[in-house]
Amino acid sequence: MKLHLYANAPAAAEACAAHIVEVLGRAIAGGRPATLAISGGSSPRLMFEIFARTPFAWDRVHLFWVDERVVPPTDSQSNYKLAFDTWLGPAAFPRANIHRVETELGHEEAARRYREEIRRHFGLDNNGLPAFDLIHRGMGPDGHTASLFPGEPLIQDTTGIAAAVWVEKMKQWRVTLLPGALEAARNTAMLVTGDDKAAALHEVLEGVYRPAEFPCQIAANAETADWFVDQPAASNLANR
Repeated sequence: MKLHLYANAPAAAEACAAHIVEVLGRAIAGGRPATLAISGGSSPRLMFEIFARTPFAWDRVHLFWVDERVVPPTDSQSNYKLAFDTWLGPAAFPRANIHRVETELGHEEAARRYREEIRRHFGLDNNGLPAFDLIHRGMGPDGHTASLFPGEPLIQDTTGIAAAVWVEKMKQWRVTLLPGALEAARNTAMLVTGDDKAAALHEVLEGVYRPAEFPCQIAANAETADWFVDQPAASNLANR
């Protein structure tokens, strides 16, 4: 695991964006399209805006989502809408390369279709896990990542790809990648900003491994995990 510290959220987002582009570029240089899974939220918005103005072979990238709220794709809460409005639309990202969660189908069918779409793209059988070139993740103030919140039973699922989850604190259905898929990624880029994340980040990076309480610990210390963190979020870390 590598920890990269920056003065503020825009600087962390810029560095994370540059890292993601570099990793995708290496994958493309190997002679095949790259695969990227992204998260939503306020921090990624800055990163998506950077992507939109970055010259890159986006037609060689296939895009997936780490998680999605089960709302219409035109809803302001939609992670797809956030990415489309700030990056995919402005950059004329190829529609055929966008593999969104079809939330309009309802939570169970959307999750099933998403699993099948991932299996189809990666050529997997029913037992395989996708090796995304890079998964971008964030962390909530409670230590959740993707839509895996503290106490979620699916945190123990290391064989599934994606599932529908009911998030009680939000009173909302979501579709999320599961721990096995997160751990199978070739690279992980964590973007964490804001002083409201400081207490959880200390537990995730420096506390005892308790993913049931701090799901963001899943794959957090992998050799291929890079953390892009601003100083407010890092304020409780002893080793920084």
